[in-house]
Amino acid sequence: MTRRHGYALLAALVAVAVVISAAIYVGFSGVLRGGDDTVQAGGAHPRSSAAPASTGTWAASWSASPAGGEPGTETNGFSGRSIRNVVHTSIGGAAARITLSNLFGQQPLSITHASLALASAPNSPTALAGSVRRLTFSGNTSVVIPAGQQVVSDAVRLRVAGDTDLLVTTYSPTASGPVTYHPQARQMSYVANGDLVEEPNGTRYTEQSPYWRYLTAVDVLSNEAQGTVVVLGDSLTDGITSTMGANHRWTDVLAERLRTESGAPRYGVVNQGISGNRVLSDGYGRPANNPSGLSRFDRDVLSRSGVRAVVIDLGINDILRNPQQTDPDKITEGLRELVRQAHARGLRVVGATLMPFQGHRGYEPYLESVRQGVNEQIRAGKVFDSYVDFDKALRDPYNPRKLLPRYDSGDHLHPSDAGYERMARTFDLSTLKAAAGAEL
Repeated sequence: MTRRHGYALLAALVAVAVVISAAIYVGFSGVLRGGDDTVQAGGAHPRSSAAPASTGTWAASWSASPAGGEPGTETNGFSGRSIRNVVHTSIGGAAARITLSNLFGQQPLSITHASLALASAPNSPTALAGSVRRLTFSGNTSVVIPAGQQVVSDAVRLRVAGDTDLLVTTYSPTASGPVTYHPQARQMSYVANGDLVEEPNGTRYTEQSPYWRYLTAVDVLSNEAQGTVVVLGDSLTDGITSTMGANHRWTDVLAERLRTESGAPRYGVVNQGISGNRVLSDGYGRPANNPSGLSRFDRDVLSRSGVRAVVIDLGINDILRNPQQTDPDKITEGLRELVRQAHARGLRVVGATLMPFQGHRGYEPYLESVRQGVNEQIRAGKVFDSYVDFDKALRDPYNPRKLLPRYDSGDHLHPSDAGYERMARTFDLSTLKAAAGAEL
């Protein structure tokens, strides 16, 4: 072989290596990250030109736990219809991505179009002019989500502010029931006939819905956020009696404090409350609806983007709901197991004392003693790294078995808007940024 031919062969080999390297880079640029139940969409098409540069920190700005399969959707799901979910951000960023879930589906869910946009006004289905972004999944505009799994979209450039409404719209052309949903949204979302995913005008979204469907998370890429605090809870965290569409859950007020108060950690706040949720017991079905705190902790807490701290407010439904748990030690041991799992990830855990419920239809004097037994262990430092005393903050000082009337929504269990705000104002923000967790 001549030297000239050798140089030519070397140049050809280098060119082949460059092409292979580029192909590998493009292939991996579309990989989706998540837990064991997260799937990667196929990547035959080029990635969206809206994909942002990878700078900043990914943090969760909004999330809702999938709670079950929506009744009445078992046969057709929402085939041929556009679902426009309205969600409220806790922090902002320069780009965003979403998570869609088919956890409670029994067949593959085909999403042929999805979009993200800024709402033109609070609670409105109309998008702000110029803000609609088509979402892709490993470069494809469509994705098929197997039953029991979820998918994360590619990121899109969109300047998202904290404390604002986003519109996340999906369209499925085929039957795919049952629909994975979160029933107690305290927020109206919208539905329209046909594929109106990229339609900015909301006038054809004529059907209102108090549910969130398929959508379980919105993450933002932020240069300011330090991470995420995840709040695991029941209806008291879900905000079941707060004013509809007003973002008056206690976690909304906590998010406001973290955005605005000097010295507060700049965390996104995600609300992983499910009404009726318990520490120890699942609901019915396979997969179980209303999965227990223990069974959903990895999915709903540890797998959230940028998680830095965990808040747990669970236990009251273990006492109230059948089969009733009347041994406080079993409840606190379940809570300690959640703390151990968080510690294994280096996360600090703040717990909440259980609030009073005398006057509620499920109240019995012997159940009050169980509540007090759980709270005694929490206050003694035997359960969490630190705690927030919601019981002390909201109880009637003249009858500590009851909520103070101005903090009572009227059912003697769930707080009013004033009660939810009191919960958030009671919270010591410094406990969210403290160092290593305690040995329990």
